[in-house]
Amino acid sequence: MTSLEDLPIRDDLRGRAPYGAPQKAVPVALNVNENTHPIPENVAHDVVARVAAAIMTLNRYPDREFSALRQALADYLGHGLDPAQIWAANGSNEVLQHIMQAYGGPGRSALGFAPTYSMYGLLASGTGTEWITAGRDDEFELSPATAVAAVREHDPDIVLLCAPNNPTGTPLSIETIEAVADAARGIVVVDEAYFEFAEPGTPSALTLLAGRPRLLVSRTMSKAFAFAGARVGYLAGDPAAIDALRLVRLPYHLSALTQAAALGALAHSDEMLAMVDEIRGQRERISGELARLGFLPYRSGSNFVLFGGVDDPRAVFEQLLARGILIREIGIPGHLRVTAGTEAETTAFLEAIAVSAPNRIAS
Repeated sequence: MTSLEDLPIRDDLRGRAPYGAPQKAVPVALNVNENTHPIPENVAHDVVARVAAAIMTLNRYPDREFSALRQALADYLGHGLDPAQIWAANGSNEVLQHIMQAYGGPGRSALGFAPTYSMYGLLASGTGTEWITAGRDDEFELSPATAVAAVREHDPDIVLLCAPNNPTGTPLSIETIEAVADAARGIVVVDEAYFEFAEPGTPSALTLLAGRPRLLVSRTMSKAFAFAGARVGYLAGDPAAIDALRLVRLPYHLSALTQAAALGALAHSDEMLAMVDEIRGQRERISGELARLGFLPYRSGSNFVLFGGVDDPRAVFEQLLARGILIREIGIPGHLRVTAGTEAETTAFLEAIAVSAPNRIAS
């Protein structure tokens, strides 16, 4: 059989592996940071009705500028934003890909702070953009001084700040974001995929947009909105910066069905986000119990918890999987990550990890 190595793919893609997390049919899946709460039934009915109406027009192309959706997203975000400042695509990964295509490419570079979201490097390589990583401070924090020093050292065309960070959950201060935005000569992207799970009162990078045309703030409906299967991501920024993304997007990239479903969810944003407080509670419950068991959970502003102090992550992963619980190995030695799910899912995880704790905590 022909292998990938037999085909004339680009040299810079040889030896690379695609993004992917284990997909297994288990009773408790807590490995990919989904919102495990179901969509409220009345919201689901409205979404279905809107999608059904859109089906009747599928003989026509969708609104290329997704005007109604941009208005709804601007209304949801607030901060005085208008539709001209909004962009959307099939998940925040496609939003980030558009940014890489428009502002990166051969001869250009993108900077991130490792460990961070693994798709950043893959998107960079897919667009021929040099991917550069800089280090973080202790416990995966990122201070203004550390971040700005890396920006000045590498002078990248794109800076990617994950706030809060994935896979560590670490919150990122508005002071660090502002310092980077003011120090960088190129585009600064603040990925706020998990922002709704931050502590109430946490300032968003949206507050920094005025007067900063090279600052872009990315969000997703996958997490807090429990809309991962719909694939809707979006960003806010200067209209001119968004115009550049039109140069690289595919024609009619957001289907009529996607637009209809997203509008339905946004029309019920209060109901869709009602589970966020509960998820925060389960996150804190996980952190507290893991600490009690002797593990080392890190500060998290997301819907998941990274914890260290694991002497054999693969053994713990397998032991939990044998009990029908799937969490995530993320490649950081001595660490594992778990999503904060429903109360029942959290209980199942905590009961299972308690069994393995006596023999699996690093000394």
